[in-house]
Amino acid sequence: MDHWGCDRNRPLGHAFGTESDVTIYLEDIEVGQTFSFGSYPVTREEVLEFASRYDPQAFHLDDEAAADNPIFGRLAASGWHTAAMVMRLTVDYWQEIGLTTLGASGVDELRWLKPVYPGDELRAEAEVLARRVSSRADRGVVTFRTTAFNNHDEPVMTQVANVFIPARPTESA
Repeated sequence: MDHWGCDRNRPLGHAFGTESDVTIYLEDIEVGQTFSFGSYPVTREEVLEFASRYDPQAFHLDDEAAADNPIFGRLAASGWHTAAMVMRLTVDYWQEIGLTTLGASGVDELRWLKPVYPGDELRAEAEVLARRVSSRADRGVVTFRTTAFNNHDEPVMTQVANVFIPARPTESA
């Protein structure tokens, strides 16, 4: 259980994002707050499937080509696949704690720090860098720095994202 009282070992989530799902609002999120979450096993089958569909470079598809690559040395997940796996970890965690988003204005500073290999298990940490109310009273923007780690606790990816979060509803007169 984490500080929000959530079980990280639950099955992958369901469709989420309706108003009734929200229990954490913009006002509940503090700058400096850190969330630690997730466990995502990286499988060879998924690495090959993702690469064949979206990033068909030899070092993501072929053991021999990957072994010859001086950066990877063996079959490695696409960086885009790593980002997608981290997104899944993030959304599942947000669903679990009752934090929904209205979308995002973008991802800044995306960095792939180390290769991700089949057999790795990913987890993530997200730190709140900033929180501001938007020009619309029903929402704000939270800036998160997310770091993904492999099962050796080595950082493998970082990103900074600006995410729209609903504000707590006000009572109408």
